[in-house]
Amino acid sequence: MAKQSLVKEFFLFIKQEKKWWLIPFIAVLLVVGGLIVFAGSSPLAPFIYPLF
Repeated sequence: MAKQSLVKEFFLFIKQEKKWWLIPFIAVLLVVGGLIVFAGSSPLAPFIYPLF
């Protein structure tokens, strides 16, 4: 059995178990995580911090 990537396996789980509500949850977590990484390494950080 070939190894599957984590992302592919996660989407197969969502499809199989019909847990479609997880997709927006994961999307929001990725966006917030991206904002935090961007805010920490950007000269615009003082303007992004008030959003949180």
